[in-house]
Amino acid sequence: LYNKSNYPPYAGGGGFIMDGPLAKRLHKTSETLELYPIDDVFLGMCLEVLKVSPVGHEGFKTFGIVKNKNSKMNKEPCFFRSMLVVHKLLPPDLLQMWDLV
Repeated sequence: LYNKSNYPPYAGGGGFIMDGPLAKRLHKTSETLELYPIDDVFLGMCLEVLKVSPVGHEGFKTFGIVKNKNSKMNKEPCFFRSMLVVHKLLPPDLLQMWDLV
């Protein structure tokens, strides 16, 4: 389905941040491309057309976070304050994290 040997750089579907003008440009660009079945890659294809490169950020923990279950750090709001997106937490863990921050 994809005619190049590598996918273009893309933001993982766990979350991303962009400004409004870029969102509008992406919407227009998305209407010019054939829809691709992997949404993350399709976003990368649209970004490629716009000559925009995604930039990584340490606050996006899309593969989860490593934490010691018995650590006091789990109750420390500063541990979570720099995180923007966190995957692989159970709902009770998410509620606890949001209560802390």
